[in-house]
Amino acid sequence: MSGASANQAIASCTPAAQSDSKYVKLNVGGTLHLTTIDTLCKQDTMLRAMFSGRMDVLHDVEGWVLIDRCGKHFGSILSFLRDGSITLPDSRRELDELLQEAKYYCVQELVRQVDAAMNIHDPEPICQVPLITSQREEQMLVSKTSKPVVKLICNRHNNKYSYTSMSDDNLLKNMELFDKLCLRFNGRVLFIKDVIGSNEICCWSFYGHGQKIGEVCCTSIVYGTDKKHTKVEFPEARIFEETLNVLLYEHRGKGPDAELMQATRGNRGNGYHSDDEDDKLDRALRRK
Repeated sequence: MSGASANQAIASCTPAAQSDSKYVKLNVGGTLHLTTIDTLCKQDTMLRAMFSGRMDVLHDVEGWVLIDRCGKHFGSILSFLRDGSITLPDSRRELDELLQEAKYYCVQELVRQVDAAMNIHDPEPICQVPLITSQREEQMLVSKTSKPVVKLICNRHNNKYSYTSMSDDNLLKNMELFDKLCLRFNGRVLFIKDVIGSNEICCWSFYGHGQKIGEVCCTSIVYGTDKKHTKVEFPEARIFEETLNVLLYEHRGKGPDAELMQATRGNRGNGYHSDDEDDKLDRALRRK
């Protein structure tokens, strides 16, 4: 049907036309809808263009205007044109379906609202850990961040010898401790993991103000009666201590935090913390 004949069958959307009460029968992908010219022309959309004579309109044998789209969300499109707002679906899949229909019909305000809802449904991860594969990547991360840095090298494939009996368990314990520290000090310390770029098997490195200030290597070679073996250790207390020490370097341009330094100084070289010492460290950390 031509644009001219559409104007004859359906009144124009101009205010002078006074066609608010004119009903239109729509067949959208087999879903039938009955609405008014006033609703279809409320906003500057493709539907206004269709029913103002600027676009060709097709009819079926029973006089329904044919729109070759899925009709699942067309009721929501009409409701938004009537009221200016709708209750958006909860599922991301249906939000995406509605977004495609809103874009097709050029309902820009609905597109904006669905976009905003989808961003809410897709939150950013709370804790992100970069994986580095080269020394250049490491240097760039360490030099550009204002946070202290803790790096774990975990390259099991670099081993040339068989592991001792507890080495596999200790390697996993190092990785688990890294994950726990990432969560505990998220936002204050930049944690990075090296899975390719080093010849070390398991090694912790600690950086403050862009400089390396400590290292804990967890592997060594031991000699058995027949051949060499790789031993992986899990020096948990020392790793935790060094992690606390990097917090002294949280803010560039400032000296180390005196209170936190005093809290950690007495523990250097000790294998484990007492409950009182842990409480002391926690209080110092909370005051930071």
